[in-house]
Amino acid sequence: MSLPYILLSIIWFALIAYAVTGGADYGAGIWDLLASGPQGERQHELINQALGPIWETNHVWLVFLVVGLFSAFPVPFSLIVIVLFVPLTLALLGIVLRGSAFVFRTHGLRTGKPYLTIWTRVFSFSSIMTPFFLGLAAAAVASGEIRVHNGVAMVATRTFWFSPFPLIIGLMAILLCATLAAIYLTVEATNAGQTDLAETYRKRGLITGAITAVLGAVGILLSPAEAPQLWQGMLNHAIPLVVVTMLIGLGAAFTLYARHYRIARILIVGETAFLLGSWGISQIPYLIPPDITVNGGAGAPSTLLLLLIGVSIGLLIILPSIYLLLYIFKLKNGVGLPEQGHE
Repeated sequence: MSLPYILLSIIWFALIAYAVTGGADYGAGIWDLLASGPQGERQHELINQALGPIWETNHVWLVFLVVGLFSAFPVPFSLIVIVLFVPLTLALLGIVLRGSAFVFRTHGLRTGKPYLTIWTRVFSFSSIMTPFFLGLAAAAVASGEIRVHNGVAMVATRTFWFSPFPLIIGLMAILLCATLAAIYLTVEATNAGQTDLAETYRKRGLITGAITAVLGAVGILLSPAEAPQLWQGMLNHAIPLVVVTMLIGLGAAFTLYARHYRIARILIVGETAFLLGSWGISQIPYLIPPDITVNGGAGAPSTLLLLLIGVSIGLLIILPSIYLLLYIFKLKNGVGLPEQGHE
């Protein structure tokens, strides 16, 4: 495997890590918006408890992803952020608003001032906005509508990213985040002894998971016309991964239905990883289909080598540190706790 592909694989790992951690944080914001009725206050508290110790750490993967892309593939990165300036700026705005709103809402509501509840709405709406525009931007790149000639990107229309395929993938990203969060929250609620909340999120996870699957099927049906390189890449390279992704998704749905929440959590992480993995393999050898390949868009070999060394050292520090954080605040507290008669 060449150096550009090694670095791209590491960057794609960071994308998967951000999806299964930060994506669940966005999904929690979606459920926070829908928290109401007799369980409403307890749902807010459960979400605060689930996100509090780890939400900011999850953004390490986003920084890792952006810096890695910029450093390893500077020309494709610059073209993408210029052409997709609007959706990426909106996604960035959502990230900033979501983080600040979560802090104000968590600590401000304790003062009892009613006007501070607006931060709850900002937190929730930005949690919807960010995954939507990130998914939309990814689908826009895969669509093949960005044509590059002599280092200049050209598109048919400035709003090409607002076509059916990117919109469907954007909606799918929202629903995937909601499904991740719902399944994670079943475990959080069970560990806290709140089986009624676990049941609520179980039902929500089943519903959003089914809708996510439907949107994924619609995206596949649209891809021959709207993302032909992605479609051909899937047929040529990624059919086994797509099948495995579907099987893992069915397993996640079954275990969630059967109330085996911890197993469902493992499987939904696996499904997300295989989903993004199959997308990445389907897009090979292109970074920006059909004009910029992975090797063609890579930086200088000396830069790539130094970046690989730096990234390797960074991962040796980051991975154990994040594991220690999760162990202290999540894994350790959940060890040995029964799931009220369920595995």
